[in-house]
Amino acid sequence: MSCERTSSVLHGYFDGELDAASAADFELHLERCGECVRALAELESLRSSINAAQLYHRAPDPLRRKVLADVGSPQRLANMPSHKPWAWLAVAAAILLGSLAGWQFFLANRTGASPPVLTAELIDAHLRSLQPGHLTDVISSDQHTVKPWFAGKLDFSPPVRDFADQGFPLKGGRLDIIHGRAAAALVYGRRKHVVNVFIWPVPDKYNPVRPGSQQGYQWVEWHNAGMEFYAVSDASSNDLEQLHRLFTE
Repeated sequence: MSCERTSSVLHGYFDGELDAASAADFELHLERCGECVRALAELESLRSSINAAQLYHRAPDPLRRKVLADVGSPQRLANMPSHKPWAWLAVAAAILLGSLAGWQFFLANRTGASPPVLTAELIDAHLRSLQPGHLTDVISSDQHTVKPWFAGKLDFSPPVRDFADQGFPLKGGRLDIIHGRAAAALVYGRRKHVVNVFIWPVPDKYNPVRPGSQQGYQWVEWHNAGMEFYAVSDASSNDLEQLHRLFTE
């Protein structure tokens, strides 16, 4: 059963728009409403991801010239009736935003870079998991216990393997929300480090392995057997590459 306050009050509380009495009343409500707590956590994660992603980029000069050519020169706009330029500027802004989005998509595919918002979102999920009581929903080193636990909770079956003999003991698993969809998160140990491996289904096509680092954390992304894998940790990049190889052997 959904909570009506999730849509009626939560956003006002999140944006600091409630008065003191209403905010205090909603905080009491949070103590007994798990749905609102989860929704608030998702909003906090989204804001952190957007802030960390640094999405603003100046449009390249060729793109700026093309937009101005499409909508007319500034002199032409200035000669239009007073109520018209604003409409044309709105059109120009829409064209510019659409063209910029296409330009960024082209650059991301040309360089093979992971979308910055997705990377920031996964690092946030990793950090949340390190808070007390958030690391695992099922605690077990037995892959035959962890894998069945996901049955009925996801619309796919994640591959679960224990690599204790290779230095990556399985600690358990949990459900997570990544980019608006449910994902499996497998938790591994690596010496004194925690490694989260996020898994969700994708079209089965070739994609290169993509390693990287952000905010002091290492990550490596790969695809295998119709699944996308994203390992995140403060362990070394060599450790994550070794775990990647173990998954794909």
